Amino acid sequence: MQIIRTEIPDVVIIEPKVFGDPRGFFLEAFQSQRYAEAGIERPFVQDNLSRSAYGVIRGLHIQNPRAQGKLVTVVRGRVLDVAVDVRIGSPTFARHISVELNEDNRRQLWVPRGFAHGFATLSETADVFYKCDEYYSPADESVIRWDDPVLTIKWGLKDPTVSARDAAGRFLGEMTSLPRYRGDESADSIDWHDRSSWRSPLRTAG
Repeated sequence: MQIIRTEIPDVVIIEPKVFGDPRGFFLEAFQSQRYAEAGIERPFVQDNLSRSAYGVIRGLHIQNPRAQGKLVTVVRGRVLDVAVDVRIGSPTFARHISVELNEDNRRQLWVPRGFAHGFATLSETADVFYKCDEYYSPADESVIRWDDPVLTIKWGLKDPTVSARDAAGRFLGEMTSLPRYRGDESADSIDWHDRSSWRSPLRTAG
């Protein structure tokens, strides 16, 4: 498999090695030792599968303090998958990685703990499968607005379909409970409401 490092170091794109012939194909969707070498070391405890129609945006979801990392794969269709760094004190705070995952490129996106996650469905339907390294905890989940102008995410959709819960999400600057960046000892004292100190938000992986 090929590991693609993104401009946000903790976010990783994975391209599994596909073995194909006239009968079809085979690939390893996960192998703990090799994925650990890519920095994905925690054991997975929950697998989820969702189906979405064209034009649906799900997200942006963040679980805190019971943080959750996700390994995202598209089994059928096409999506634009997005990971946003919302760790207070992170040098890449409010920046994001977006990458197309589809049934042809077989790419996976590793969304680490401390990142908000969402995706937009670009095909008629899309089946998204993701492995989680923590159990889903509704009490710890928050929603950040998918259309927050500070994030400048280009979803590739004109009139997306969004759930009532996601439409009622908060803007990033309104969030009162966000994870903290472990690599910055001063994170607790940062005035993260001061948007002038935020880094450039847009990062896209091809």
